[in-house]
Amino acid sequence: MKIDIYPHIMPTKYLEALNRISGGKYRNKQIIEAIPTTYDLDIRFRVLDKYGDMKQVLTLGAPPIEAIAEPKQALELARMANDEMAELVTKYPDRFVSAVASLPMNDIDAALKEVDRAISDLRFRGIQVYTSINGKPIDHPEFLPLYEKMATYNLPIWIHPVREITTPDYPGESTSKYQIWGIFGWPYETTAAMTRLIFSGLLERLPNLKLITHHCGGMIPFFEQRLSIAYDMNEMLLKSRAKQRLNKPVIEYYRMFYADTAVHSKSAITCGYEFFGSEHLLFGTDMPYDNELGFRFVRQAVEAIEQMDIPDAARKKIFEDNARQVLRLPI
Repeated sequence: MKIDIYPHIMPTKYLEALNRISGGKYRNKQIIEAIPTTYDLDIRFRVLDKYGDMKQVLTLGAPPIEAIAEPKQALELARMANDEMAELVTKYPDRFVSAVASLPMNDIDAALKEVDRAISDLRFRGIQVYTSINGKPIDHPEFLPLYEKMATYNLPIWIHPVREITTPDYPGESTSKYQIWGIFGWPYETTAAMTRLIFSGLLERLPNLKLITHHCGGMIPFFEQRLSIAYDMNEMLLKSRAKQRLNKPVIEYYRMFYADTAVHSKSAITCGYEFFGSEHLLFGTDMPYDNELGFRFVRQAVEAIEQMDIPDAARKKIFEDNARQVLRLPI
């Protein structure tokens, strides 16, 4: 079995409500219209059928709910999306093993209640948050109760990057060009979020917290030695690890994260494998956001992992076993 822990979906009722509330004025609208796999299950199932026993853990596609709705509407949208994904899991258990809750992160009290509902009532296996929440850093103290709750549940948090075209590449410009904001900006945002969480002391305080990063941990695997040397050299500038509430080398905290395989090449996934290890790498495709309705992303991820020069036991962990363990899947 292959368990894809990071495909995206836009349930139809939620998508209609999202368009109505936002007036259709958000970046992903054109992408969704161009890639119907985001909501068309027939196309999605055709992709899955090509790979035998492949199942998915559903995650909601961008944009962040809190970015396009005020708190009350954000809660309504989150509940709608979660209810629809729960219905899909119940209706198609041979396709979807579970789902990941979306939250109204502009109302943390409501978000905490929705976590309880999604996990206890809908049987979801984790939550998804973005690398910044309406401009607030992911390590803002406001979000600590959410991390504490997920550590108590012993279920993971999916971290999805967010950066818009309105973030320019250079200070003198007003927008980003050539898709730099997404292609390169998103891995940077993931890297920055991981670093902020580390130096906030969150992983020291909650060492069992499970955090799944998109796109194979962003820049971290490739820049392993650069960041190790930099933090060793600049320890005095960082006011020492002890004052930063860190009790071991910084690089070891990065290895505490989990990463998916949504970088779609043998060399890139191998780099992630060598950094995170066989137990912290999970099969994830980022389906369906490619130019082949999701076929390309799934095909490339599967082929890359199958071609890696690793033990079969490690390959099985990536494809299936790690998802079962990290998500505590009842299958």
